[in-house]
Amino acid sequence: MKIHIKNGRLIDPKTGTDATRDVFVADDKILTVGQAPAAFEPDHIIDASNLIVCPGLVDTSVRLREPGLEYKATLESEMNAAVAGGVTSFACPPDTDPPLDEPGLVEMLKHRARSLNQAHVYPVGALTLGLRGERLTEMAELHDAGCIVFGQPDGMMTNLRVLMQAMQYASTFGFSVWLNPQEKNLAYDGVAHDGEVATRLGLPAIPVCAETVAISNIILLAKVVDVHIHLCRISSAEGLAMVRTAKQQGVSITCDVSANHLHLSDMDIDYFDANCHVIPPLRSISDRDALRLGLQDGTIDAICSDHAPVDEDAKMLPFGQAEIGATGVELLLSLTLKYGLERKRPLIEVLAAITTKPATVLGINAGHLSPGAAADLCIFDPESYWKVTVSALRSQGKNTPFLGMEVPGKVRYTLVNGNIVYQSQPQP
Repeated sequence: MKIHIKNGRLIDPKTGTDATRDVFVADDKILTVGQAPAAFEPDHIIDASNLIVCPGLVDTSVRLREPGLEYKATLESEMNAAVAGGVTSFACPPDTDPPLDEPGLVEMLKHRARSLNQAHVYPVGALTLGLRGERLTEMAELHDAGCIVFGQPDGMMTNLRVLMQAMQYASTFGFSVWLNPQEKNLAYDGVAHDGEVATRLGLPAIPVCAETVAISNIILLAKVVDVHIHLCRISSAEGLAMVRTAKQQGVSITCDVSANHLHLSDMDIDYFDANCHVIPPLRSISDRDALRLGLQDGTIDAICSDHAPVDEDAKMLPFGQAEIGATGVELLLSLTLKYGLERKRPLIEVLAAITTKPATVLGINAGHLSPGAAADLCIFDPESYWKVTVSALRSQGKNTPFLGMEVPGKVRYTLVNGNIVYQSQPQP
């Protein structure tokens, strides 16, 4: 299909473009931006007047719950949720059931995702068999099956020798290692930030040192092995300061932050709101403010949704027993725009954190609108607010700390490979 997107305010962080520009799409690609190609006859015209046209969003953490956890969510429901939120590419963590530690599982997931013809799915391969932290997976074979990075999403491995060997293996092939910096023994049985709120509510706590000890070990090993490390979901001011120093020292390291942690703190747990039971835990207000500054100064490379749909019954339990996770892929754009408005940051800078920068972290050619690039676009109304309700969410998981909140930015169109995969018209 040939598509002409006209009269939109085009924002492309990669090229620094922020101006009214038309976009011309054909054969799954962006043909030109600005001037129409010779003899271009569109099959479809999208009038983007008063709308923002930007690259499709790139999310570094979207749990699809397949294979094995379909009672929480299905591939169809979560990919529908992704494109409804303007997300056209995302990384899928390996903590499925069974984990993504075998090429056949990865190939099956990739095939299922392609058959739905929605967003691009990039599986994160398991670093160790069964994610048990004991024996390494065959990363080269997993890479051939479709994994482009490798991770251990359930916290820091207790056996540092195995972690070092994993880094060495990854370094040999040029693979990135994605790690959630939380020392398991220090975080054991904890469910909330070690602060006044946890003490008042009587909740087992996870101290900040669970993150900083893990980050320290990771950075020291990365210096020895010379491998690229990506830290998933940084949560504390102290941890952020360590990453900032490591970058200044030339360590090959990146990090992301979840949209939840940019807006919430442990104060939002209030009266045991299980929707706020996430890992890493929501930390203090000063930690939240430090994360915002870290995003602004470039220490934090990307914002992710940390999308983790949960069965409703699993959240209808006491806080400490409720299942970890919150839905978020449909909220990534809106919560990022909300951050930008509150911090008075330029829109092009804010959008970079969910387009160009996470694409660079993931190592994919996405998140930009250069001629010849895949026609993955998000077209949204920055002035339109919508209310986060159960009925408004397409994800099978309806649990989010932002239920009932009015948030900015309504996606009007999502295009993947030049196809309109989502369309929402404003209410008359």
